This record gives sequence, structure tokens and C-alpha cells, in this order.
Amino acid sequence: GLVIDGQTLSIILQGGLEEKLLALARHCRSVLCCRATPLQKSMVVKLVRRHLRAVTLSIGDGANDVSMIQAADVGIGISGQEGMQAVMASDFAISRFKHLKKLLLVHGHWCYARLAKMVIYFFYKNVCYVNLLFWYQFFCGFSGSTMVDYWQMVFFNLFFTSVPPLLFGALDKDVSAETLLRLPELYKNGQ
Repeated sequence: GLVIDGQTLSIILQGGLEEKLLALARHCRSVLCCRATPLQKSMVVKLVRRHLRAVTLSIGDGANDVSMIQAADVGIGISGQEGMQAVMASDFAISRFKHLKKLLLVHGHWCYARLAKMVIYFFYKNVCYVNLLFWYQFFCGFSGSTMVDYWQMVFFNLFFTSVPPLLFGALDKDVSAETLLRLPELYKNGQ
């Protein structure tokens, strides 16, 4: 890991040493910036996003972290004694820092698995429906007549095929929360 304070960070950002900082940061698993100004925090996030093309996650608990949270791909706000500004600007909100592990490992895994299954479901559903319409055109001699009523075509996605996404979205948990917390490497299976 790499820990940089605000004074060192200002020297790096003003002195044109960003490339050397990034070269050093590439060899680290995590980089922490402490005692930095809000502008410095957001500049570091933008620097990493622009040059390393990495997915960035910012965690903050106060108004001084809002620019950093908004500059990141994913922002997590922690509600606390410093107010709710970080929570209002974030993508996800948690009440304590200790809940971050469960948010990332458990809910992140479940969301990732659900989205992957839903993409496959929507492709399957639409391929089936389009194939049905395609083969009907051979049956009717390409006359342009419709196979189903207009209201059925309009509400097909809304009413007739909405139950599986709702059930998957609410109930699907491929692995228990305890197992995901015990074995964090399970998150990589979907990738």
C-alpha cells in the first residue's frame, strides 16, 4: 500500500510528477491519501481514471469528500457526525464503515449474478419472440399481417414477461451471505 499526505500530494500535482506517482501506484494494491484537500482528492481520482483506465471507488463521510465521491465511478457515503452531504452525493450509503465489507462482497456478488442472469434472460426472451414473428411471416406469405393483437405486442414486455425479472431480482441468492463473507474469492467467478 501507499500512503500520501496532503503536502506531498500538492508537490506531486503541482510539480508535474503525476506519471511517477502513477508508476508507483501501479505496484500497490491500495493507495490512501490523508490530510488532503477536497480538490486534491478529486484530482487523484480523476488522474487514476484518466491515465490508468481503472474503475475507481471513493468512500467518504463528510462534505469535504463530495467532489471525490462524484469524480469516482462508484461513490460510497458514510452517514455520520459530519453530516449527510457525502451520503446525498454518493451511489451507495452505509451507516458505518464496518458495513462496507458486506456491501461489496455480499450485495455486490448478488447484484452481479442477478444482472448476468437477467441479461441472458432478456436475450432469450427477445430471440424467442422475434423468431415467432419471423416464422409467422413465412406462414402468412409476407403479407404484413400481424400475428398477435397490437395491445399484446405493446404489453408483452410489461405484463407477460415481468414475473421472472421480479422474482430473480428479489429472491435469487446463489450463495449464502456467510459463505460470501468467508470466501471473498467467489466474487471473481462471474468475471
